[in-house]
Amino acid sequence: MSTILLLVASNVFMTAAWYGHLRFRDVPMWQAIVVSWGIAGVEYALQVPANRLGYGRFSAFELKMLQEVITLVVFVAFAALWLGERPRWNHLVAFALLVAAVYFAFLPGARRV
Repeated sequence: MSTILLLVASNVFMTAAWYGHLRFRDVPMWQAIVVSWGIAGVEYALQVPANRLGYGRFSAFELKMLQEVITLVVFVAFAALWLGERPRWNHLVAFALLVAAVYFAFLPGARRV
C-alpha cells in the first residue's frame, strides 16, 4: 500500500511540474523550467522510494504498469481541475485500454521472469 501511495503522491508532483506552468503562459520560459525542476525534485524523492519498496512484491513491469495508470488518473483530475479540460470519448477509450493492460499484467498464474 505504501508503494501505491508514494506513486500517487509522486505523480501529483510530476503532473504539476510538467503541466502546471501551462496556466501561466506569461511567465518566462526559464522561470517555468526552474520552478518545474524544483517541483520535479520532490517527485523523484517520492518515486525512487516507491519503486524501491515495491520491487520484489511487484515486478518492474508491474510497477511501470501501475505507475502509468496512476499517472493518467492524476492527469485527468489535474486537467479538469487546473486546466479546465475534459477528456473526449477517444481519450476515455484509450484509458480503458491502459487499465486493461494493467489487468493483464497482474493476471494470477502469469509466470514471473
